[in-house]
Amino acid sequence: MNIYVGNLSYSVTEEELQKAFEAFGKVTSVNIITDNYSGRSKGFGFVEMPGKEEAEAAISGMNGKEVGGRALNVNEARPRADKGRGGGGGRRPGGKSRY
Repeated sequence: MNIYVGNLSYSVTEEELQKAFEAFGKVTSVNIITDNYSGRSKGFGFVEMPGKEEAEAAISGMNGKEVGGRALNVNEARPRADKGRGGGGGRRPGGKSRY
């Protein structure tokens, strides 16, 4: 099960997060999301656990727990919405370009 972990301190490492979640069972992977340009943490990440029961125990046990000075927001990760490509620019309503 893929678990979303939010409100992470920018100083928390993937290793620290893995150790915290291993108290509830096996952790397959940990991925803290970072900014492409600065490499700095964006303050959230994902923890993958193979067992559903262990993952649910981790969610209830870690949600609200303080790690690195901040209370975590932990829940089951939702599938990523496909936003398409291009960022939504393009033409104005009515089909007319402003240029």
